[in-house]
Amino acid sequence: MSREPVSLASALASFSEQWSPRIVTAVNDYDVRIAKVEGEHVWHVHDYTDEFFLVLDGELHIALREPDGERTVVLPKGSVFTVPRGTEHKPYAPAPAAILLLEPTGTSTVGDRHDDVPAHVDATTGHALT
Repeated sequence: MSREPVSLASALASFSEQWSPRIVTAVNDYDVRIAKVEGEHVWHVHDYTDEFFLVLDGELHIALREPDGERTVVLPKGSVFTVPRGTEHKPYAPAPAAILLLEPTGTSTVGDRHDDVPAHVDATTGHALT
């Protein structure tokens, strides 16, 4: 990881792929990742970790399957939300958006269990920022 400040705007400008996060830094055993998103991700669940979302630009919707049923949270720019471990969820961006994620290093973008992964979703543990 770089020991220099990272401009999130410059980092986001350095790639164009959707749903393909870049690791901008690490905090203890966690990656700080940024991603460009649009359209649907995939229903998935992280069995052992929460997943933190911060919307940097645009708007993100997260559908959740909870014990009381399904609901969707809407996150405008500047909003944060944490999906609790073990909660099945599917992020969706109705228009291009940018997000920041905080997850333990090595966490897969499609979780521990997931539906079929569409071609536009990158099943990865994050890519180095170049």
